[in-house]
Amino acid sequence: MVTFLLHLSLLPSLYLARRLLPRSTVHLAWWVASAPGGNVIYTDLWYSCNVTCLPVKNSASTDAVYLQAVQATMILSTILCCVGFFVFILQLFRLKQGERFVFTAIIQLLASLCVMIGASIYTAERESFTEESLRKGGYGSSYVLAWISFPMTVISGLMYLVLRKRK
Repeated sequence: MVTFLLHLSLLPSLYLARRLLPRSTVHLAWWVASAPGGNVIYTDLWYSCNVTCLPVKNSASTDAVYLQAVQATMILSTILCCVGFFVFILQLFRLKQGERFVFTAIIQLLASLCVMIGASIYTAERESFTEESLRKGGYGSSYVLAWISFPMTVISGLMYLVLRKRK
């Protein structure tokens, strides 16, 4: 009965982790600010957009190393989540009865570590790669989704450690 409940509780966390992580990486709202003209500007990891999108200032230079680290860790976490899902499917067919999904759990926990690193760097160093005129604003929906996906990927990784293959 306990194993059945663990399987049921794993489904929502897997769904949320796989849905939230890519959206937090791609969507255009890590930072939301009002420009001097009254327009709302959405800034993500690559562009600042209102009507048109412009690259984040100095994003390709060494001045934005922190931004590049956030980009890399968020992309890596998305890739690891997808790889973890495919490894889980493979392990469903390859593992013997009673064995645990340890390899899948390790991949999921690495993905959660990448999310935490990326969101933490963004939190600590946001002002170093945000233009002066956009510094007064608030965190956007993608930033919040990134932090929500962190515990979801941790939970799914821990659930993989607990689960055993059944008949």
